[in-house]
Amino acid sequence: MTELFFLVSSAKTGAVLEPLASACKRNGTSWCCFITGEGVKQLKNPELLKLLPNAERAIACEHSWHEFFGSSECPAELGSQTSNSEMMTETKRVISL
Repeated sequence: MTELFFLVSSAKTGAVLEPLASACKRNGTSWCCFITGEGVKQLKNPELLKLLPNAERAIACEHSWHEFFGSSECPAELGSQTSNSEMMTETKRVISL
């Protein structure tokens, strides 16, 4: 079971998400994230992109990605709100950003 699940829906949470993801890496804490709404804008942040390979799963809402970036390639796995629900059930703690 994954320790932490970050639900990212704001484009302004990078200042929080990056340090949390870095701390997870340093401490060996398993984590995953679902990025939706304006939160997908964070997937253009090079510092965050360096941390995503450390996640057990990093999924972006397909609808949100296409809304903001059209058909450009997404650096995370594309999924749906069903993916979000699945990850929530497989995680000990949820942090909404």
